[in-house]
Amino acid sequence: MTVLDIPADSLFGIENLPYGVFSTADSAPRVGVRVGDSVVDLAAALGDDVFAQPTLNAFMAQGRARWTEVRRQITELVQGDVADTAVFAVSDVTMHLPVAVADYVDFYASENHATNLGRLFRPDSEPLTPNWKHLPVGYHGRSSTVIVSGIDVIRPCGQRKTPAQDAPDFGPSRRLDIEAEMGFLVGVPTKLGETITPDQFAEHVFGAVVVNDWSARDIQAWEYVPLGPFLGKSFATSISPWVVPLDALEAARIDTPTQDPQPLPYLRGEEKWGLDIDLAVEWNGHVVSRPPYAQMYWSPAQMLAHTTVNGAAASTGDLFASGTISGPEKDQRGAFIELTWGGQEPVVVGDEKRTFLEDGDEIAISATAPGPNGTRIGFGEVRARIAPPVSTC
Repeated sequence: MTVLDIPADSLFGIENLPYGVFSTADSAPRVGVRVGDSVVDLAAALGDDVFAQPTLNAFMAQGRARWTEVRRQITELVQGDVADTAVFAVSDVTMHLPVAVADYVDFYASENHATNLGRLFRPDSEPLTPNWKHLPVGYHGRSSTVIVSGIDVIRPCGQRKTPAQDAPDFGPSRRLDIEAEMGFLVGVPTKLGETITPDQFAEHVFGAVVVNDWSARDIQAWEYVPLGPFLGKSFATSISPWVVPLDALEAARIDTPTQDPQPLPYLRGEEKWGLDIDLAVEWNGHVVSRPPYAQMYWSPAQMLAHTTVNGAAASTGDLFASGTISGPEKDQRGAFIELTWGGQEPVVVGDEKRTFLEDGDEIAISATAPGPNGTRIGFGEVRARIAPPVSTC
């Protein structure tokens, strides 16, 4: 039997207990929970076949009462003796995409980010579009290109047109960017025609991950009028392998910033679903930004309510992301197009001054939040390296 070593300052103590899908050299992917620097095989430890699956979907679909009961069982288990055959070092396992992603929606919920991009893209107009403070603006992404941390991102190709060009050309993106975000995973589905209110958020959403919504700004700028992002976004979205359950985020729940004008009734709720989460963006090992999720104007509960208000069904495995997280200060901007002000103000990355991503660059985005009794909990990181474009580009 093994007694798990959980350092007092661990971001993965019993206050957290995030879920992930892992494998070892001689095993198929299955569900585990992270405790300190160990992964506990839940199928082996709890004797439940739902955790022998290669994704979290089956467990997530079981609902909040089941999630709460399993969390209680795990908390009790990891404070005692755990069978040796159920415990693995984090360094000895391979992590996989934790869910089979059904649909993917990305929002635009940071007022600071939306204002900055409005000033960059529409310098002679109001920075926020007229609808922005009335609804959570979003777009549908491509679920098939959601990948887990550690997988290279291939530089995308597409049409590009600078203001100086008379016509577009085709080639690899020259303005490849990141977007530091948080993502939320739906567990309990709804039927077509049903809706989810903001106060029903916790009955449907299982947990949260860190997201990097990669963006090809030159491809995006040429294509996005009139229907919005397409190829400039759909080539890759990276997520962290550990899913932090909503129950671990109780101490992080806060009010959103004041919403003025007051949202329409379907976007109002009694529950607090602003979240006090701190992110850090590393560019080739150097921290260049620290975006604060607490600044986000629209809450994830409002995002989900808006997604379903027209009767669109929610599915187990749906991923919806917050959009770029940016604070009021320059070093809190969660995208390089903001951080470098459209490429006009390079940032220092080690011994270099940089604007957009080059082949071989590595980005890591991590996040932490307050836990109970002065502790902190971690989401881990989402990390990826930029690979050269395909030869046909």
